[in-house]
Amino acid sequence: MPLRSSLLAVLVAVVWGVNFVVIDLGLGDMPPTLFVALRFLVVLVPAIFLVPRPRARWRDVLLVGTFMSLGQFGLLYTALALGMPAGLASLVLQAQVGLTVLFAAAALREVPTRSQLVGVLVGAAGLVVVAVGRSASTPALAFVMTLAAAASWAVGNVVARRAGRRRDQGSPSANQGSASRPGLDGLSMTVWSALVVPLPMLGLSHALDGPEAVGHALTHLTPAPVLSTLYTAWLASLVGYGIWNTLLARYPASAVVPFTMLVPPVGMLAAWVVLDEVPNAAELVGGVVLLLGVATTTGVLRRRPRAARPTRAEPGVVAPHTAEPGDNPGLGEVPGDRAGFGSPGATRARSR
Repeated sequence: MPLRSSLLAVLVAVVWGVNFVVIDLGLGDMPPTLFVALRFLVVLVPAIFLVPRPRARWRDVLLVGTFMSLGQFGLLYTALALGMPAGLASLVLQAQVGLTVLFAAAALREVPTRSQLVGVLVGAAGLVVVAVGRSASTPALAFVMTLAAAASWAVGNVVARRAGRRRDQGSPSANQGSASRPGLDGLSMTVWSALVVPLPMLGLSHALDGPEAVGHALTHLTPAPVLSTLYTAWLASLVGYGIWNTLLARYPASAVVPFTMLVPPVGMLAAWVVLDEVPNAAELVGGVVLLLGVATTTGVLRRRPRAARPTRAEPGVVAPHTAEPGDNPGLGEVPGDRAGFGSPGATRARSR
């Protein structure tokens, strides 16, 4: 890619990595489920009046929102509130890459390649090292909930992949919205699938935290949750995801996807600087092993460097799911969509 496009990809990775720290800061003054409700309310309004409906069935839109947004972020925000370090969360969430491969094999009968299976095993080994190294300082429930968030994200990836298959088999029907420009479908799904989130999360917060706590949080808003909500909704989800889809609409996924590998290091560095979360040796070693597994699973290590030329995006290509939580990826591809199951993991993710 040209230097300008590469810098934009790096910028998005930085925004998504810092997003974990921003979420953690905002949780200090607001219940986690209420925080999720506000974030996706801001994603919805006013974007839903400006962005066309995605080319998908309503059922698929709702399922994507349920798993990628409602499930993933409800679990992630709660895990952070329970004591999961923000930097570590940015790393552990990458387990969704391997889980997506396994879930797609089970649900869609997409047989993984040998290298993908090796990548899944290597990533799992890295998670074990991280878990053992953090077992004394991180609440077990928070760690498990972060893994559950990754699993919910992975299920959403498979749902989005199945929806993309249905859409590609025929032209959009009256129930599937209208045709859109390449790269726009992902943003459309991000916005419209957010419909699933605010009311259930608000109701859950009302049930778990009580009406008094919810009312107090809403009537005594401090700058931290307000700025955090704006950052996560506008920068991480809408702006970041819009840039990412634009890059994928112009360049091969193999040229864009590797930039998502920057997200965990950025998240851990930001947590170190802002939150004083100093990673221990086991966390660093396990993190490197986990990222090696992600790179193996997505095929980054097998690619030969080559000049990336602008290309006409295929309708189903959107951002990969190896990045920020929060960018509901929409009708993306799980690893191995177009060029066989070993192709780059354009499952997107983003979020953070």
